[in-house]
Amino acid sequence: MRPHPYLRAYMAGIVVPTLFLLVILTVVLSFRFYLEVPTQFVFGVPAAPLERGIVFPMAVVPNLWGVWNMLYLALRSRVRLPLEVHGAALPLLLMPAVIALAPLLDIRIQWRFALPAAPIGVVLYYLVWKYAVGYLNEEVGIGA
Repeated sequence: MRPHPYLRAYMAGIVVPTLFLLVILTVVLSFRFYLEVPTQFVFGVPAAPLERGIVFPMAVVPNLWGVWNMLYLALRSRVRLPLEVHGAALPLLLMPAVIALAPLLDIRIQWRFALPAAPIGVVLYYLVWKYAVGYLNEEVGIGA
């Protein structure tokens, strides 16, 4: 049997965001349908765009994490960049994509919250890629 390192890198990359998004979706749906709390009470935004806005992370983010981990595996012999730094660069691609797609999803970006969230997102991605994705890469046998 062939080892398929890129498939293993993809699988290790999608685990963390998939689990996180499932938890977020569970909380939102619990508030919405079980507790019957309108989402604008919980999040302070109109209800319809929140559900439309959740489609983007559920569809794109886990796949992008998997592809980003595959890219790290492909480039690590040529580019000496730690996994956590490589992972911290991912929000720099995601944030412009969210800004570009927000009008299509009928979501208004509140810049007073978005701008401080950028460095926080980079730091969180750094830590998650260092500890969670790095651990999963080691478990599937592709760690550095």
